[in-house]
Amino acid sequence: MAETLEKHISRYFKESGKLSKQKLVGSIKKDFPTWSDNTINMYLSKLKKEGIINAPSRGIYELDSNTPFQPNISQGLKRIFNKVKREFPYITFCIWDTVWLNDFMRHQPFKHYVVIEVEKDASESVFTFLTEINKNVFFNPNEEIFDRYIHNLDEVLIVKNMVSESPLIEKDKISIPTIEKLLVDMLIDTTLFSAQQNEKKFIMRSVMDKYTLNELKMRRYAVRRNREREIDELINISLAN
Repeated sequence: MAETLEKHISRYFKESGKLSKQKLVGSIKKDFPTWSDNTINMYLSKLKKEGIINAPSRGIYELDSNTPFQPNISQGLKRIFNKVKREFPYITFCIWDTVWLNDFMRHQPFKHYVVIEVEKDASESVFTFLTEINKNVFFNPNEEIFDRYIHNLDEVLIVKNMVSESPLIEKDKISIPTIEKLLVDMLIDTTLFSAQQNEKKFIMRSVMDKYTLNELKMRRYAVRRNREREIDELINISLAN
């Protein structure tokens, strides 16, 4: 039965890339009038698990584009990550580069920073370790440190405390933040993301056009960071444009 529904599913999304559950169920019932709501829910759940459809927000469905955020991880990032992993094999941390956001911007920043986010209890130990093998390493820098030192350097490594339960993914055995996490953090850490502040709406729209964005995951993380209202506004503005 689910296989039968799969043959029809793309037709339901022809006029709109996203459908409310009510509208999608209504379309399914036209083709399968004998199916109950429970039967339809069961088949929709199966198609979600198989990656045929996606539910980016509550009550909304879309065809899963199968295009996850997959940034290029440089050899330099891999080396730093692997050194930290060997030294601290049991901690939770991730690594990323601010240059990853350049693909979503109209104006390209002159500077980019490598960032390592580490669970709070281990972050100072990781910072100390990295200062012994790298130059220009900074720990939770504030705006003054950025203005006095970081903005004048070409290669910078920033160690930050990681928010607990941050959404992470793994690529090439390297732990990196999800795009949902970066978008929420962009609203909060205005010093680290200073180059992106004037392009927040454009960045959000560009991400939504290019990748499958899990709005539920993004909102859950936004709640943890007390930015649910701001992220909702940014999503709604981007959808309207």
